[in-house]
Amino acid sequence: MNKSAQPKAAHVTTRRLFDMKQSGEKISVLTAYDYTMARILDRAGVDVILVGDSASNVFAGHSTTLPITIEEMIYHAKAVVKGVQAESSRAMVVTDMPFMSYQLSGEEALRNAGKIMKEHECDAVKLEGGRVIAETVKRITDVGIPVMGHLGLMPQSIYKYGSYKVRAQEEIEAEQLMEDAVILEKAGAFAIVLEKIPSALAASVTRSLSIPTIGIGAGVECDGQVLVINDILGLNREFHPRFVRQYADLNTVIEHAVKQYVEDVRSGNFPSPDESY
Repeated sequence: MNKSAQPKAAHVTTRRLFDMKQSGEKISVLTAYDYTMARILDRAGVDVILVGDSASNVFAGHSTTLPITIEEMIYHAKAVVKGVQAESSRAMVVTDMPFMSYQLSGEEALRNAGKIMKEHECDAVKLEGGRVIAETVKRITDVGIPVMGHLGLMPQSIYKYGSYKVRAQEEIEAEQLMEDAVILEKAGAFAIVLEKIPSALAASVTRSLSIPTIGIGAGVECDGQVLVINDILGLNREFHPRFVRQYADLNTVIEHAVKQYVEDVRSGNFPSPDESY
């Protein structure tokens, strides 16, 4: 059977993620912000592509995720969805709702979540927070928009924390996080990201929920893992947290390629007769 005749893999859904947790099958999640990378990730078999508000850092150069707007998130999400659709259309696409797009009121949050879903046909949105946003999560899910939660270190609250240190190390915060996770599940969240919390706590949260947990710096007992694509590819030389495993050094590869191009242009070695018309 040739490639064009092969049936496409089934699209990953919230139900598929639930079934993966029940069967003990780990969930792979990576960020993407553009068409080309989304095609590669979908082709490679990633289960979920997160259009993260980390685009504020890795694409726009901001020091935090706070400056990125909903319009910018939609721009990136449109490109990612098109990339997935151009390949197997297997990966689920989840889009972060940026800072202040859902915190003011449930009505505004619902309007913005609907705008994200309508303008680029992603599969779900992601919100940061626990009990404070539970009613908002319920309101959004009640109209049929899937919501992924996010607890632990929440980058949109970095100015409140004052640092990127591990969260929920103290008993009181750990208990609150556990309660928040249960509250989010009851509010209708289909999964929860657990960022930079003790692995023992993440394991306890994972066991207490019927919905999947996706860890980032939260240990191997989570139902899945998420990382920023730029980090695992070694595109950023300045960012080396202990929870990131670098699978390639594309920074060096790209720099070498560009230097070779510059040298070939300057020497007249490019273009050759075969590369000219």
